[in-house]
Amino acid sequence: QVQLVESGGGLVQPGGTLRLSCATSGVTADYYAIGWFRQAPGKEREGVSSIRLTDSRPYYADSVKGRFTISRDGAKATMYLQMTSLKPEDTAVYYCAASKNWAVQTAHDMGVMPRDLYDYWGQGTQVTVSS
Repeated sequence: QVQLVESGGGLVQPGGTLRLSCATSGVTADYYAIGWFRQAPGKEREGVSSIRLTDSRPYYADSVKGRFTISRDGAKATMYLQMTSLKPEDTAVYYCAASKNWAVQTAHDMGVMPRDLYDYWGQGTQVTVSS
């Protein structure tokens, strides 16, 4: 069983920088990917970025490519999302998630991040980008 806890959300101005953290307790070799989703009010939860655990290959949604950087500190069992050049449309609740589905490895190669492939979720942290 895994336990995921996000932190680091808050209010930031457009163009600003914010770093999210996710404590990833219990993520073992039985899991194939960890990542970040976000959800704005009234909208679907969408994949933002993920790391495939077998080879550390990252995935980024087109909307954040070049602005966000995902990383993982194995010693601290913590995943990070460094967000730069933030835009108002980045405003959402950000969730970290972990997948034990074998199929997530293929999805990673295909450049997709289906939320149904992720099994465990954190409680979410609010990110608000506004002047």
